[in-house]
Amino acid sequence: MDAFVDDLQELFEHLNVKDAMMVGHSHGGGEVTRFLSKHGTSRVKKAVLIGAVPPLMVKTSENTEGIDISVFDSFRHAMYKDRAQFFLDVASGPFFGFNRPGANKSEDFTEDLRKVNIPVLVLHGDDDQVVPIQAAGSKSAKLLPQGKVKVYSGGSHAMHNINFDEVNQDLLQFLQS
Repeated sequence: MDAFVDDLQELFEHLNVKDAMMVGHSHGGGEVTRFLSKHGTSRVKKAVLIGAVPPLMVKTSENTEGIDISVFDSFRHAMYKDRAQFFLDVASGPFFGFNRPGANKSEDFTEDLRKVNIPVLVLHGDDDQVVPIQAAGSKSAKLLPQGKVKVYSGGSHAMHNINFDEVNQDLLQFLQS
């Protein structure tokens, strides 16, 4: 995760990015959160998390709404057993990049969220079967000092593809606010 956000910071510096609005979906929301926590908000004006995993994806004694570690373990096992079938079974490809070296499936973004000092819009579907809203969106909005949540009734994890007109309208409205 830190390598991703450090690379992004180098790119922002190289391109002299200013007043950006960062948007992260799923695990990308964790990357946005970590970027803002680690590198600050001097180049970023606002952020949006769409069906994002923060604060913590995995179930723990403190995060009882999270997903049991056995789910991630079964994905990893299925991929090792028959990679081609795994990609057919999980159309979105490797689930949150768990197959990458150094990937931490239990990455905790709680403290990162608390450090973000810009307006953040959290968009989350109440029928997200991949990242349940109770485990992620609702908690993230509460942890963000300037967080605001919008719940999409019946919205899935792919709401940015399925409800793209509404998501795009919300993004534009937030950017212009």
